[in-house]
This record gives sequence, C-alpha cells and structure tokens, in this order.
Amino acid sequence: MRSCCDGPNQASARKSSQTSRHLSFAFRRTIHNLSRVKQDGWETMSSERHFANAHLEVVTDQVQTPTRSKPRSWTVVHRKAAVIIAPMTRNDKIVLICQERIPIRTTIWEMPSGQIDNSVAGVGLSAVASALRSTATEDGSAKADAPSHRAVETIEQVALRELREEAGYELAKDGDLIPLGYYFTSPGFTDERGYFFLARPVEPCPNYVRDEAESILDCRAFSVSEIRRMIVESEIRDANTLSMWARLSAHDLLPARER
Repeated sequence: MRSCCDGPNQASARKSSQTSRHLSFAFRRTIHNLSRVKQDGWETMSSERHFANAHLEVVTDQVQTPTRSKPRSWTVVHRKAAVIIAPMTRNDKIVLICQERIPIRTTIWEMPSGQIDNSVAGVGLSAVASALRSTATEDGSAKADAPSHRAVETIEQVALRELREEAGYELAKDGDLIPLGYYFTSPGFTDERGYFFLARPVEPCPNYVRDEAESILDCRAFSVSEIRRMIVESEIRDANTLSMWARLSAHDLLPARER
C-alpha cells in the first residue's frame, strides 16, 4: 500500500522491497525452529510445515500442554500480527473504510488495519510471533524488532502508516496515538494477534490519492450512534472493528454524550 506522502521514487522502492521480501521469505523459514522453546509448561515437541508464503504459514504441531500427559496434535496457521486503528476526528466521529473482502465475497465497513511487515524485522513469521510475545506489554506497545538488524518501524509507526495509506488521514500535530492492548483474532487455529490504537484527533492528508491497487471503495466519518446502529444491524461484522469497539467502550473512550 502506498502512503499519501509517497512520490514515484518511494513507490518504486516500496515495490522493489516487496518483491525482494517475497523471494527471500522461503529461505528464512529456518528461523521457525529457533522459536520453539518451552514456555510456562507448553512445549512444541515437533512441527511439520505444510505451506508457507509471504503472508502465512501452515504447520501441524505436536504440543505438550501443562495439563496433559501426552502431546496433542494441532494444525496451526501462523500469520503476521496486525494493527487496528480507530481514527477519531475533532468532532468525535470515527473514520471507517469500505473494503472489498475476497474471502467473504462482499464489501464491509471496518476500521483501518494492516499487517506488521516482517521484512522490517528481517525474520520469519514464527520468530516474529515469538518476539512479539516476549516483548509486548498489555498496553500494546512493542517493537517489530529483531537483534542484529538495522533500524525498524515501531508498531506505532506501522499504525500511523496504515492510517495514511488506507484512510487518507493522519494524526493532527496536537494528536495522540493511544495503545489499547491486543487481542487474538481466532485462537482456535491461528496465533495472529491484532494491536489496537486510538488515534485522535485525525485530519485528512493533504493531496491524498488512494492507490488504485487498493480494495478500498470508500472512506467516511461516522458518529458513535451511527456505528452503534451499524453494529446492531450487522453492517459492521468483522472481528477487528467489533473488538476495537468493545475495547473503546471498556476504556470509556467513546464520547460521553453518545454512549
């Protein structure tokens, strides 16, 4: 995805980096086994990889759990961690994007989000997941970092970049990016986690032009009452947005006059 601030040279460099990442991903899978350690009574005895690409990895693990005498076999999808951003304007509206989602064959309204690019950390998915587990705090602050590699983006920087690229908004100069922890998207089959951020206030990026390659069809600011209605009527039905809404409500971060 291209930032609203990217010029032709930056876009070309981004495309080159993505191509290089896709080509090198398979060769970094040796990191997978290095992340298999015993933690809190959980131990991966063996792991068989079935498929891997630049975005995910499918494995069958033999796992010794703290409560069972024999290892259990479980097929797991390792997927990049993600950021989910709730962009709030000065008049307390929340910006949503309308995006085509191929797996469900429809378009849905949702909050901006994006995967944390493992090319930044320079390691494979399993190692990144392990690093995030070991460095993340409950408030969601962490670095997509790895030893012996050059400067990296923080997760906060990834969140701001995705906000610009997907919604065409940026944090105002007097704004705050507030980490709200993380959640597991579907722990029955994947270790993917999403990091929540509230960005407020946000304002439109000047001269923003959305990349035509994006699947985003519309972007609009909604009031809290409008979003509540959309949730009730199942216009909003993705886990990221619903979970973010619950987190905002639990932290009393929704405008008081509309709760």
